[in-house]
Amino acid sequence: MKTRRLGTSAIAVSDICMGTMTFGAQTDEKMSLRILDQAFDIGINFYDTAENYPVPPEPKWAGRTEEIVGKWLATKDRDAVILATKVCGPSHGWLKASQRAGMTALDRHNITRAVEASLKRLGTDYVDVYQTHWPDHDTAFDETMRALDDLVRSGKVRILGCSNETSWGLMKSLETSRRRGLAEYQTIQNNFSMNNRRFEDELAQVCRKEGVSLIPYSPLAGGVLSGKYNSGERPEGARFSRYLEMGGRQAAMTRRFVGEKPLASVERFLAVAVEAEMSPVTLAVAWSKQHDFVASTIVGASHESQLAEIFAASELELDEETMRAVHRVTREIMYPMG
Repeated sequence: MKTRRLGTSAIAVSDICMGTMTFGAQTDEKMSLRILDQAFDIGINFYDTAENYPVPPEPKWAGRTEEIVGKWLATKDRDAVILATKVCGPSHGWLKASQRAGMTALDRHNITRAVEASLKRLGTDYVDVYQTHWPDHDTAFDETMRALDDLVRSGKVRILGCSNETSWGLMKSLETSRRRGLAEYQTIQNNFSMNNRRFEDELAQVCRKEGVSLIPYSPLAGGVLSGKYNSGERPEGARFSRYLEMGGRQAAMTRRFVGEKPLASVERFLAVAVEAEMSPVTLAVAWSKQHDFVASTIVGASHESQLAEIFAASELELDEETMRAVHRVTREIMYPMG
């Protein structure tokens, strides 16, 4: 499997990263461990989790995903695994975290408490990549970056990353770190898929010019690009089938991912996959990896039966005609997710 550097750091990772956000809720421990083992066996060395997993976040299972990953990590040579986790952003905004009674923020207090709890659940004395899960633009950037820098200096964290960040937020953080002589963000973890190419509007250029790597999540647009929601289907147990029933923020998210325009776009991508003689899942993962600003694409699975089509993209490079075909769909239906 190909490897790429994370930002300007010394860390090289496989160009596919195994995500874990369903582990401990939708995916039980036994299946989670099997998925992790199969990913390791094909050469994936990069694994992503968070203190707020599994999702959707609920206090009753807060931190369960990290516990499962920690149990698995104990069976491996620690140096063979590049491990990423995240600290929750503020709970007074778009999402209430499952940790610390929903009183989270990106201040020194929360960052310190979060990393200590994560290290304990993961059963390790350091994490390779420590990320802010979502922005806290109302907390002083100096405080956030100083607290994160202290973790790097102490050896508890190797490099830093952010997630769900804006161009302004990323540049402000980099400017703060450079002005103060602090550790900088080397990665950004944002949504990026054939159905959501907004990252290319501005953030891709920031990454290229500032030496930051994207580690995109949701390359299948929450499973939508597999085609399983087309023709009005709502598969039992699938994420957006469940989210519709939950209402609130989850239902709103479903309408964005499984609306008329996203499904129309998927219909065209399914035809591209047929022409390229591959699964639409394989197409979507391979497409995500094939960008100069991407270091490693985060994939997820709730069952081991989903892995074969994902892993088929590990050594695949799409030809120019297939890449042009994908781009034609983008021009026909721009910003299908809004």
